[in-house]
Amino acid sequence: MSTLAANPDHVVLAGDVLDWANTKTGQVRALILTVAVVMAIIAVLMAWWKTRSFVGTLVAFALAALVLWGISNLSVLQTKVGSEVTDTNAMSFHPGAKTGPAGNGPDWQLS
Repeated sequence: MSTLAANPDHVVLAGDVLDWANTKTGQVRALILTVAVVMAIIAVLMAWWKTRSFVGTLVAFALAALVLWGISNLSVLQTKVGSEVTDTNAMSFHPGAKTGPAGNGPDWQLS
C-alpha cells in the first residue's frame, strides 16, 4: 500500500489541492444542475399526465423554469438576500433611552 508520506520525493502543493477542490466543486455544481433539469422535465411531464391541461402544464413549466433559474443564479440570490437581511431599523441597546419597545422598560429604543 503506497501513501504520500511513504514517498519523500513526492510533494503535494497547496495549489494542487485547491485546483482539485475547484474542479470537484464545478463538477458537483454541474451534476446538481443536470439533476435539477431532469427533475424539472419529469415534473412538467407528470403535470401533463395528471391534468391533461395546457394551463396546468404551463404553470408547472413556469415553476420549473423559476427553480432552475434560482439554482443557476445562486450568487445573485445570495447578494439580494444579504442586502435585505441587514436592516437599518433594528432594535438596539442604547444606555440613555427612556423607554423600551413596548414603553415599559429602560435602555431600549428603535435606532
